Amino acid sequence: GVFAHLEMLESRAYQAAVKQEEREQQEEKLAKLQARVQELRLQRDELRAKVDLQQKRQLGKGGAVSDPAQPSARAVLEWKIKSVKATLQLFYLTGISGKLTKRGVCFCISTAYEGTYLDSYYLDLLAKPEVQIHRHSIPIFIPLEQIAKKYLQTDIRRFLSVLLDHLNAYVGRRYQADQLQEHFSDQIEGTLQRNSLCNLLVFNYAVSSKSKTFPFSVRLLYGDLCCSLPTEVVVSCAPDAPTALAEAAAAHSELFRLMALHKAFRSFSSAEESVD
Repeated sequence: GVFAHLEMLESRAYQAAVKQEEREQQEEKLAKLQARVQELRLQRDELRAKVDLQQKRQLGKGGAVSDPAQPSARAVLEWKIKSVKATLQLFYLTGISGKLTKRGVCFCISTAYEGTYLDSYYLDLLAKPEVQIHRHSIPIFIPLEQIAKKYLQTDIRRFLSVLLDHLNAYVGRRYQADQLQEHFSDQIEGTLQRNSLCNLLVFNYAVSSKSKTFPFSVRLLYGDLCCSLPTEVVVSCAPDAPTALAEAAAAHSELFRLMALHKAFRSFSSAEESVD
């Protein structure tokens, strides 16, 4: 019992250290993004100043311009190219990289969960006559058309950001389900049931791997497709189950809401070992 307790304390200390390291990495990443945003704003202001200066020089030389308030077509084109390049550099820090093509831009969207790299998806956009999706490798169950209809023509940064949120949440849910089946298959009855989007998970499980029965049934619904934690959790047991099991089901339900699926099961296992 003493050794088990020490192991549990060591496990908790390790998890706390990992969370602290992740928090520090996120803060550092945020600081870099904020600095990059400020740098891009300065570049934008410099470009605008250069365009204004060019217009004034043209007027001073007697050159005719149709509308002094409008920059020249070449200046606008140069500004757009620099703006796109700056956008690509900014998104690179968030997991989105890209390169200019002859007809537009090709983006690579890299996904990860809790610091673990998972998958990359590609999105090829055409710039003329209007921004449109040429080809992509986004899964069909991701609402790409809806996101594009809402943001693609008006705010491409927002479009990419929302798409990244959807993809990261999807791979996060899938990763949790895979981890559960890989490390806790002896506590699950049969195969975990899930749909393609992994926003609905259903399975039966037991707390102890030594048990031959699976008294708990769980249904996890992820109503927010940009989130990797469930919005609705139902953990149930038989109506005539002992009070202790009913209380355990309520406790498990709360953990499923707050923790990743495989981490919740690891918590169950640690608690069971400490009791043993």
